Amino acid sequence: MKRTTIADKLGDIATAIKQRGSANLTRLTVIKKWFEVPSRLSSFAIFIADQASRRKTKTTKEASKLIREARTLLADADVFAPKIPRKAATRLYASLRTFQNEHRNVPWGAVRIIRDHNLFLIECGIHIYMEHGKKPTEGYRLAANYCENYNPRYGNSLNGPSRRRLEEIIDFVRHVESREKVSV
Repeated sequence: MKRTTIADKLGDIATAIKQRGSANLTRLTVIKKWFEVPSRLSSFAIFIADQASRRKTKTTKEASKLIREARTLLADADVFAPKIPRKAATRLYASLRTFQNEHRNVPWGAVRIIRDHNLFLIECGIHIYMEHGKKPTEGYRLAANYCENYNPRYGNSLNGPSRRRLEEIIDFVRHVESREKVSV
């Protein structure tokens, strides 16, 4: 009997999106187990930050400047074994945090207003990398933020473009695992 891998389970989610149009976001929790191996979380965080820095979207002049800074910082980073200068990463993280530091009070508390999702993903990725990803739930949350899509028919879930993003994560998982097998 073949053992089911995390990549297979993520593939099942992509298939569900293709067949039914959407899948529940919590199905991504299967990836938490994958992050239990040391170094995977920081690699994944830089992978997502790099992917977000490459997305083409309309944005403001200030946001474009931050995206260019992120691209420059991540340009030579090996996502499989990232070594990013801490000082530069800290400076970029602080700039990203400051850029989207607007909060709004709602009945249940204050919420942070995110106007540029790609910058938010870069910020989260850099944060996890600098903290060296202590918890697998941080990786799950980053994957969910990366894949989640709003569609009036399905609400916030895994749908439409989520499938392509999920396939990018599956490819990343497989590449990491194949590199780990070679180095053992």
